[in-house]
Amino acid sequence: MLADIEAGKVGTVIVKDMSRLGRNYLQVGMYTEMIFPQKGVRFIAINDGVDSAQGDNDFAPLRNIFNEWLVRDTSKKIKAVKRSKGMSGKPITSKPVYGYLMDEDENFIIDEEAAPVVKQIYNLCLAGNGPTKIARMLTEQQIPTPGTLEYRRTGSTRRYHPGYECKWATNTVVHILENREYTGCLVNFKTEKPSYKVKHSVENPLEKQVIFENHHEPIIDTQTWERVQELRKQRKRPNRYDEVGLFSGILFCADCGSVMYQQRYQTDKRKQDCYICGNYKKRTHDCTAHFIRTDLLTAGVLSNLRKVTSYAAKHEARFMKLLIEQNEDGGKRRNAAKKKELEAAEKRIAELSAIFKRLYEDSVTGRISDERFTELSADYEAEQRELKEKAAAIQAELSKAQEATVNAEKFMNVVRRHTSFEELTPTLLREFVEKIVVHECSYDENKTRRQDIEIYYSFVGKVDLPE
Repeated sequence: MLADIEAGKVGTVIVKDMSRLGRNYLQVGMYTEMIFPQKGVRFIAINDGVDSAQGDNDFAPLRNIFNEWLVRDTSKKIKAVKRSKGMSGKPITSKPVYGYLMDEDENFIIDEEAAPVVKQIYNLCLAGNGPTKIARMLTEQQIPTPGTLEYRRTGSTRRYHPGYECKWATNTVVHILENREYTGCLVNFKTEKPSYKVKHSVENPLEKQVIFENHHEPIIDTQTWERVQELRKQRKRPNRYDEVGLFSGILFCADCGSVMYQQRYQTDKRKQDCYICGNYKKRTHDCTAHFIRTDLLTAGVLSNLRKVTSYAAKHEARFMKLLIEQNEDGGKRRNAAKKKELEAAEKRIAELSAIFKRLYEDSVTGRISDERFTELSADYEAEQRELKEKAAAIQAELSKAQEATVNAEKFMNVVRRHTSFEELTPTLLREFVEKIVVHECSYDENKTRRQDIEIYYSFVGKVDLPE
């Protein structure tokens, strides 16, 4: 209609009342006060008694403002109701995420058809596959997309694309991999609309979201979800052979910190895979090759992994104690000493606050001069500032010690899931290993080649087993 008005094809616009034309008083006013008169269009609002031909539009702007106020007030009330519901631990959406269904009491129940697909997506990611490749694999398996599944069950065409019933999109896979609700949490207020005038929603930062733990049965355990988020931060692009290397995204140069790239070269007998420093590959002259054969690296990592898991399985209590001590740089005695140190610092901070108060009173009553007050307060302020910084540092150390116990238990859960294994698979590697650091090789007096690698395990970092 607006295009026809601009083209001069419309002579009269008739609406039931002013609100039918719109509830944004600025836009409505622009049409009724500027565009319609310029184009010679007569405007009639029947119930409001408005007729531009009669010139009786004096109260039209007030009606527009009232119409918009009504929408704004209704929007506030709806938001308040949703806010109250969301803060009480109830879902504010009528459609749960893919993998779940909702019963009559608004409880999330596992969708037996879709949940295995969600697990498959997470397992493929743990195996080193990116979202694009996972989407391609699901498409090749002819697995119905979430939109197709919704269409078959409800007839909704909102996300259904005829002819592409099993064509998975990368964004769909990314959304599934990043959704915390698969761990059994309810996440409310993930998005919001900036204004009632804006139709599209924007994503809320994490601090604005409200998370309720253990709300429903999980499809993915928390450790797996957290590990997937860590892997998602690492780049795992296929190489020129359209393969994702076993160590892609977790292998780093010890000297420059660059990601190491997979290469393939031809020997006299066969093709050989290796990894080299990313900066060296780019020929920046900032680093050396740090060349390491893939088969030797695989053997070294597998050997170390077997030693660590075997020791952990046989001596679980001793291994847990070892991990905690290594991560907190000391045992319980060190923690006890730190706690006493923290208590002393906090006690002295409280004493200084009391001294400040007495000094101020003495200054006001004239017992000490202003110069003396300034001198003493400066000294005490400096001491208190140092003590606060010291207390914060001690508190951080104690928190790290507590976190070490939790992380050790997380690592042991991974060990319990993999009591025996014959080969180093992508899934196994990424469950156990956070990163691997490769040093440049060296040669001894007999010209024997030696090369060190450091393995940082998930949750616990480097593990130094006793001899």
